[in-house]
Amino acid sequence: MTVDLNSDVGESFGRWELGDDPAVLAAVTSANVACGFHAGDPLTLRRTCTAAAEHGVRVGAQVGYRDLAGFGRRYIAYERAELTADVLYQLGALDGIARASGTRVTYVKPHGALYNTAVHDEEQAAAVVDAVAAYDARLPVLGLPGSALLAAAERAGLGTVREAFADRGYTPAGTLVPRSQEGALLTDPAEVADRVLRLVTEGTVVAVDGSVVAIEAESVCVHGDSPGAVAMVRAVRARLEGSGVALRAFS
Repeated sequence: MTVDLNSDVGESFGRWELGDDPAVLAAVTSANVACGFHAGDPLTLRRTCTAAAEHGVRVGAQVGYRDLAGFGRRYIAYERAELTADVLYQLGALDGIARASGTRVTYVKPHGALYNTAVHDEEQAAAVVDAVAAYDARLPVLGLPGSALLAAAERAGLGTVREAFADRGYTPAGTLVPRSQEGALLTDPAEVADRVLRLVTEGTVVAVDGSVVAIEAESVCVHGDSPGAVAMVRAVRARLEGSGVALRAFS
């Protein structure tokens, strides 16, 4: 049994530091690297891509809304062509930095509000897929199972990878609890590690109302900006490997 372990990195900006990217990159198999629109500056992105290459970690483009002030977590109403162009811009920028750092972009994952919007908004989901298909149709798209994003990617002939979240609460419908609501975030490393092991081996997760939800995922995310992210990602890795689950990048 194998699974990919991913995390959001490269989100520092200038003198503002967010997360411990070197420690996280030493524990994951895939890195969702910010592309400068919701977070990250060119020097941060180059350092992140270089560190990912040194650890043998796959680089994914974490494309988002043009929203530095809101960290990409505020909804923006885009015209389809404009959002496609913004995603293309981010893809090209990060891939250029990655290649200059000894690696390359191998998949695409939306960030924050764009990720959540693309779960149900077919127009924005299609805009993201349009950009990926235009840039490199070999790149798989990482997203929530059952989302409009993955459905659009499949229709376009792109590869898709289903993702689950280690440190986020789930609704009974299998979607993420909004960050503004109680139960949205999990912070206890042992609890998160046990949860991920159950998710990987049994394909289920306990929702915020106590119900059991079926989740099929090939990749599990621990947010790099979460409190105690390093302790959580290390605990998840140790729990999985200690139970015979191999960690392997999907891309």
